[in-house]
Amino acid sequence: MRHYNIPRVVIAAPHGRSGKTTATIGLLSALKSAGYRVQSYKKGPDFIDPSWMTRITGRPCRNLDSFLMERGMIQASFVRSALDVDIAVVEGAMGLFDGVDLEGSGSTAEIAKAIDAPVLLVVDATRMTRSVAAMVSGYQHFDPDVQVAGVILNKVARPRHEQMLRAAIERYCGIPVLGVIPKGENFHIPDRHLGLIPAAEDDNLAEAVDGAGNTAGSFLDLPGIIRLARQASPLALETSPGDAPVMRATGLQELKPAVPRARVAVFLDRAFTFYYPENLEALVAAGAELVPVNALSDTKMPEVDAAYIGGGFPEMFAAEISANVRLLSDLRQCIEAGLPVYAECGGLMFLGRSIDWRGAKHAMTGALPYDVTMLDKPQGHGYITLQVENSSPYFTAGESIRGHEFHNSRVENLAEDQIKFAFRVSKGHGINGQYDGVLYKNVLACYTHLHALATKDWAPRLVTAGEKYSAIR
Repeated sequence: MRHYNIPRVVIAAPHGRSGKTTATIGLLSALKSAGYRVQSYKKGPDFIDPSWMTRITGRPCRNLDSFLMERGMIQASFVRSALDVDIAVVEGAMGLFDGVDLEGSGSTAEIAKAIDAPVLLVVDATRMTRSVAAMVSGYQHFDPDVQVAGVILNKVARPRHEQMLRAAIERYCGIPVLGVIPKGENFHIPDRHLGLIPAAEDDNLAEAVDGAGNTAGSFLDLPGIIRLARQASPLALETSPGDAPVMRATGLQELKPAVPRARVAVFLDRAFTFYYPENLEALVAAGAELVPVNALSDTKMPEVDAAYIGGGFPEMFAAEISANVRLLSDLRQCIEAGLPVYAECGGLMFLGRSIDWRGAKHAMTGALPYDVTMLDKPQGHGYITLQVENSSPYFTAGESIRGHEFHNSRVENLAEDQIKFAFRVSKGHGINGQYDGVLYKNVLACYTHLHALATKDWAPRLVTAGEKYSAIR
C-alpha cells in the first residue's frame, strides 16, 4: 500500500446550471496565473468542458467516471496524472448526488469518495437568503462519506445579500464561503446542439473564455481554496499507478512508443477533437506511432498501418471536408485495400456517403453505405451498454462493453446487405435502437465512444490489426 499526498478539490453543485463550469474555469485561471501547476479533471464522459480546461492549464484534462471505470482504476488514473502538480481540480456534473440509479451510481459524489477529496459546493443564490443554510446542510449530511467542506456562492445580488448568505452558512453549517460571484457578470460561453463549443474551433472565442476565467477567478478566495485542497488526506493505492506514457502540453509529439509496432493515423483538426488522452496513451503503450491527419487540409493519407477517427463536429465543417476530395478519395481507397479503421460518432458520420444539415447535403468519404442526417434533438444521449454480436479485429463475439453516446445525427439509407453490425445494444440507442457499429472490411464505425481504461483490449487489438495489415500490403 502506497500513499500519495496530492492537494485536491471537487467542484460540485446541488443541480446542473448552478455555475460549476464558471467556478472551475475561474479557479483554474487563478491557479495558473498564480504560478501553480494544476491538473484538471471532469466527472463523466465529456469532451467539451475538458477542452477548455486543457487550454487554461496547459495539461490534458482527464475524465473520471465510475460507470465506465472501477474505483481502483479511477484512483490510479488520478494519481498517475497528478504526481507532478501542485493541486488537482475536478469539475463535477449535474447535482452532487445525481447518478444513473437510486443509489447514485456514477455520481460526482462517487468520484469524490473514490479520490477522498473535499467538495466545494457551488450554489446558485438567486432569490435565496437564510434558506441557503438548509440546502447546504442537507448536502453536508446526506452522505457522511462525502466531505462538503466549502461553498462558492453564485449570482449574488448585492453586498447585503452576500452578508446574509455568508452569515447563514457559517452559523448553521460551520464551513467557509470561499467565493462570491456577483449576479450580472457575463461568463456565457456560446454553445450549440451538443453543448459548449470545443476550445480548438475558434481562437477568438478561446481568448474570450480566458478573459472570463480570469474575471471569475478574481471573485474566489484562492488562498482559502488552496488550504482546503491541502487538507485532503494522503490517497492510498494498493498498486502502483503505472508508468504508461502520459500526455503533457506538447500533445502527440511527446507520445512515442519505445519500439513502434504500427503507424496509426489520428484525425486531429477543428472537426475531430473528441479524444480521451488515455485512448491515445493506450495506443502508444501498445506500440503505436501516432501520425496526425487534418481532414480539412491534408490532401492524402500518410503511410500508415491503421487509423483512428474520433468524434467532433464534422457537420460544422462539412463544406470544407467535402471540398477536400483528394483526401476523401485516398482514404476510401485505403479502406477498400483493407486498412484497419476504428471510428467513433463524428468519425462514423465522416465515413458515410453524405451529411445533410440545415437543407444542405455535403459529400463525405463514401467508404460506408449510408447517409447521415442532422436533427434538432439528440438521437442518442447517455451511457450505453453493448454486447458484441459479430467479431472484428477489435472485439470478440460475446464480450460486453460500456461506453457513452451523444449525437443529434441519424443514419439513413443503410445498405444492410453490404455490412454487419458489431454490437447489439442492451442500454442506449446506437444506430437504430437495436444495433451499433458498422463493420465493413477492416472498418468499425460506431456512435459509441469508448474509454481505453474501461475497454483495455481495444488499443492493443487496433495496433495488432495495423501490424498484420502492414505485413501483407
